[in-house]
Amino acid sequence: MNTIEQFNEHVMPTYGRYDLVLDKGAEQTAVDEDGKQYIDFGSGIGTNSLGYCNEEWVDAVCAQVKKIQHTSNYYYTKVQADFAQKLCGITGYSKMFFGNSGAEANECAIKVARKYSFDKYGKEAERNIIITLVNSFHGRTMGTLSATGQDVFHNYFFPFLPGFVNVKANDIDDLNKVIAENDGKICAIMFECIQGEGGVVGLDEAFVKAIFDVAEKNDILTICDEVQTGVGRSGKFLACMNYGVKPNIVTMAKGLAGGLPIGVCLADEKCCDVLTKGTHGSTFGGNPVVCAGGLAVLNNVTKEGFLDEVIKKGDYIREKLKDVPEVTGISGMGLMLGVSLKTKTAGDVCKACLDNGLLILTAKEKLRFLPPLNISYEEIDKGLAILKDILEK
Repeated sequence: MNTIEQFNEHVMPTYGRYDLVLDKGAEQTAVDEDGKQYIDFGSGIGTNSLGYCNEEWVDAVCAQVKKIQHTSNYYYTKVQADFAQKLCGITGYSKMFFGNSGAEANECAIKVARKYSFDKYGKEAERNIIITLVNSFHGRTMGTLSATGQDVFHNYFFPFLPGFVNVKANDIDDLNKVIAENDGKICAIMFECIQGEGGVVGLDEAFVKAIFDVAEKNDILTICDEVQTGVGRSGKFLACMNYGVKPNIVTMAKGLAGGLPIGVCLADEKCCDVLTKGTHGSTFGGNPVVCAGGLAVLNNVTKEGFLDEVIKKGDYIREKLKDVPEVTGISGMGLMLGVSLKTKTAGDVCKACLDNGLLILTAKEKLRFLPPLNISYEEIDKGLAILKDILEK
């Protein structure tokens, strides 16, 4: 029995997997169990932010494993405190909650928002509605599926969690209409600056400004889902920084710990003390090994010039692809890019890339680029050569 057969016999079939067994990796190159190499333009859906087995990251993780691998959150660890202090310092937020994934981070944000209004306005006010955007994606738990603004996900698991209404992205009139229809009942507006799973679609600056204007006037909390866009992916540490705004709550995960499971919910001074003892928790949240990996990521991403290079590399990819006849458009920011195609389907191109040694992603009808943030120009060129050859056939 080979690895794939063994796996499929014992694991629920919840993913559309390719027939590829990855065995190891170094920097931006993955290697399968037969020794074939792959340039990685997907980085585990934006999770391996420093590529495979970055030396500084490996040293930090291994050192922590040898020290203490876990303790319950009844106790403190220095590495957890160090990570929290550094992340709050970088982002300007007051406090955070540790979880293990983006969905968990978003669940926490939902609870913070609803409890904020419960504490301030009382249960009788029923001020618990959260606005999310059409085409958004916030996770696969029951709460975050309910928040997700895509009908394709709203099936099978009825009833979904009530208290979410959707607004069309970049439609200020629709935003104001929904605010008016739910007068006094809205506790938060939740959005992604770039809708990743929704097709790498960015929000307009005017629409973001409208969100913050209406939120300030109505004491509505703003929640920015930075699960895929955070940790420098857009060229700023947080994508919302490109818009000159600071949401009350920011959620992060994916690339934050360089490949280890993490999720954090950051809150500003307005709502950082809403969750109190017993109102939320996570057994593995803030795991010392994960925090050690996270510190290595933060230390790298905040090095002088690192984020400038993310922007330059994104521009470099755009420049290399702009004259390819099959490419009709490129969306996104930094190293989070969506490539629209003229005649080919993204899924077919993605499979052909894999067969030829390039790992790449899709998002709706687009190809999606989420390479390691420290990918070299040499690796970019190698990967683009494979892609161009496929697109030109």
